[in-house]
Amino acid sequence: MSRLTGTVSRGIRCPIIKEGDDLVSIVTDSVIQAAESESFSLHDRDVVAITESIVARSQGNYCTVDDIAEDVKRKLGGNDIGVVFPITSRNRFSVLLSGIARGAKKIYLMLSYPSDEVGNAFLSYDELDAKGINPFSDVLDEKRYHELFGDPVHEFTGVNYISYYRELIEKENCECEIIFANQAKTILNYTNNALCCDIHTRSRSKRILKELGANVYGLDDIMSEPLNGSGYNEKYGLLGSNKATDEKVKLFPRDAQPLVDAIRDRLLKETGKHMEVMIYGDGAFKDPQGKIWELADPVVSPFFTEGLRGTPNEVKIKYLADNDYKDLSGEQLKEAIKASIKEKDSNLVGKMVSEGTTPRQLTDLIGSLCDLTSGSGDKGTPVVLVQGYFDNYTNE
Repeated sequence: MSRLTGTVSRGIRCPIIKEGDDLVSIVTDSVIQAAESESFSLHDRDVVAITESIVARSQGNYCTVDDIAEDVKRKLGGNDIGVVFPITSRNRFSVLLSGIARGAKKIYLMLSYPSDEVGNAFLSYDELDAKGINPFSDVLDEKRYHELFGDPVHEFTGVNYISYYRELIEKENCECEIIFANQAKTILNYTNNALCCDIHTRSRSKRILKELGANVYGLDDIMSEPLNGSGYNEKYGLLGSNKATDEKVKLFPRDAQPLVDAIRDRLLKETGKHMEVMIYGDGAFKDPQGKIWELADPVVSPFFTEGLRGTPNEVKIKYLADNDYKDLSGEQLKEAIKASIKEKDSNLVGKMVSEGTTPRQLTDLIGSLCDLTSGSGDKGTPVVLVQGYFDNYTNE
């Protein structure tokens, strides 16, 4: 009988991971035990994906608000700082903001509007249009913002982020002035010291401000080396961090290429199967209701085995059915499409037969699937096993 399933994604339950735990053994054993318990087989090119959270936790890769404050003060002088384009997030940015404020005397908090970089909105474009505001050119101070829009709260969290961020800053005995603008250079009307807090547009923001003579750093430059025995991330700094406590954040994992390679090798030794292994964080997808783009990490997958490099090379079955084989049906159509898949070119870029397939990195696609599978709450499945991802219609 022909195979009737394609890609399967399974959340794998694991022990609660603590600092110093042996992830090679834990991940390998958890996958094998799940297969035995649920009576499914493991295969070559299965993908074992591990959430970045348990990797960083096992590494003990944390830093404190005091560590952040010290690094900010050391790099930006400890006086006035322009905090440029932060995202509005209790989990992602609140503790960082406390650390930044603890390392400064005054903060000019410059928020992009009507939403932050990843789509968290406190206003809508319709509201801006109704008030005659052009977000590409108009700069609003806090008083004008409230006159125009009142005190809106986030649709899902119910949080008034303007008040919340002000309270966090002032709690650290730091002055606060809030500005709403979408041009990075606007901050130079207030201070020459800028901390660019955007994630995916940070290189451009830093470049623009440096060219105008500002003293500029990004979140990726803060905690990029250890302080007083703290954790750090030499490539991403504070980017990709998450709140651990009110005084501590978990940083994005570092130096984990040996880990994914070691897990791959252990799986091969224990199962005889050549599997791929990756570490993943946020998926790269957008919520149609809240308009939130999920990717608050700097990348979906910071570390992965070599077999996950590249993009898919797929033909579009519905294109073949509607065009090349529009006069066929039933078994003839099935066999013709299978033949086309088997004979497809090794590089389909620009070919009509691949139009509509997804030209994204494999790690971004698989990482997004894994993020949706594992969730971010109480499922208890920080490892995901993806099977059949590299199969196609011809595989039995």
